[in-house]
Amino acid sequence: FTSSTTSSGVIFFIAFSLIGLGLFLSAVHQYQANKASGFSIYWPLSVGFFSLSSFCFGIALWTHKFFLTIANTTFIVSVFLLIFLYRSWNQRPFAKIQIFLLWLIPAFIFFYYDHLRVMPDTFKQRVALITITQEIFLIWQIWELKRYYKVNRTIVVKWLLFLSVFTLLGEVCRTLWVLFGSAQKNFFLYAHDVLALTLLWIGYGSTILVYVALSSFYLEKQIRKENQMTNALRDAKEENEKITQLLEERERLAYELIKVNKSTTAGALTASLAHELNQPIGASRIDLYSLKKLLQEQNLYTNEVKELLERMEFDNQRSGGIVDTLHSIFKQDRPVMESVPISDLVQATVDLATREMKLADIAIDINIPKELVINVGRVEMQQVLLNLLNNAIHALKGFDAPNAKSIWIAARKTDTNTIEIMVQDNGPGVDPAIANDIFTLFLTKKKSGLGVGLWLCQYILSRYEAEISYRPRTGGGSAFIIRMKDSQ
Repeated sequence: FTSSTTSSGVIFFIAFSLIGLGLFLSAVHQYQANKASGFSIYWPLSVGFFSLSSFCFGIALWTHKFFLTIANTTFIVSVFLLIFLYRSWNQRPFAKIQIFLLWLIPAFIFFYYDHLRVMPDTFKQRVALITITQEIFLIWQIWELKRYYKVNRTIVVKWLLFLSVFTLLGEVCRTLWVLFGSAQKNFFLYAHDVLALTLLWIGYGSTILVYVALSSFYLEKQIRKENQMTNALRDAKEENEKITQLLEERERLAYELIKVNKSTTAGALTASLAHELNQPIGASRIDLYSLKKLLQEQNLYTNEVKELLERMEFDNQRSGGIVDTLHSIFKQDRPVMESVPISDLVQATVDLATREMKLADIAIDINIPKELVINVGRVEMQQVLLNLLNNAIHALKGFDAPNAKSIWIAARKTDTNTIEIMVQDNGPGVDPAIANDIFTLFLTKKKSGLGVGLWLCQYILSRYEAEISYRPRTGGGSAFIIRMKDSQ
């Protein structure tokens, strides 16, 4: 055989080594990114040993024939590790004693092959040792893949089965040809006859395709998990929206029942509602926590996802606060008081309605000194401000204002040791026919309203010995003024 044939064989081995190296680096990257979700270390180890084996085959001719021993042993190890991989898919890991005994096989091959290498005319024996061992391991791989395919009938697993069977048939043909069919007398790894070389490269090519299929398998698995995370995030968001809608419906119903009966019956009903609603709210809070933890483990916790989850957590906490507040109102409990800067309270309320105001092209102006503090229940007071803000937004939505649609929120401390909070808009204002009765329960001009919002504002404020009043705004629109004692 010519030196060009030998050089071609060396080049092929080096080429397969570089291909294997690329697959190894890709496998390591995927493993590091997804090991928390069950990605197996056996895949990158197997392709790494395959790349090392091809490299040792490539340099053995130029350096020392001992590299042939390393090359053949690492090749067997690469095939051997795929058995560990496929068994892990079937959730059938080896026991420690089994692992120890199985690793004796490549150790035996290493020493026995090196013994044969230094002896003359032992090429056929060495081929038989390596290929027959490989074929036994391939049969084992096919058996494990077939078990896995019964429960996971994907196209990638089917291709892995096909490629493993194809590799097995090619190796069996190569073994039979080298041992019995070839008329070649002086065998040499880098200079087989044409058929033997063809079968060798077909076997190596199919092995590369197996690793490519494995890469596709884990990529498909990663995409499937990402889709599951996306679906879980969407479901959690939809569940939170449904809870919020349910709370709004129950809140309107509860307000109507207050007018009918503020006694024990109403208290018992709201206690039942609070108990019923607290369960899905608590469950969604746990789901959000689990989802956040899972996304962090999957390295999918991007800034966009973090921002969305934080908004959902805020909505969840707000829903729980509304339930607690309703329960407290109906039971006539004394509100839990805390000192709250008015500017913080107003800003938190405005944040809830910012998106709706932007869609309606409504500008808002806030003028509140930072030092103004009131002693109230935060959630209850926020409900009052949110009702007033929503009323202003709804009034401006369907109104063709001569100037830019605007809402003004201001606060000041009067000379009489009173704090005033004023919410104004330049909308159509309140119909003079109902202006004097605007805080009466069930009085409304809105097609979709129940007439409880302003009554509830007045009722909540009365719990703090505060009051609310209405007057037309100078220049057109409405002005609502809240007056309460200065707590400082």
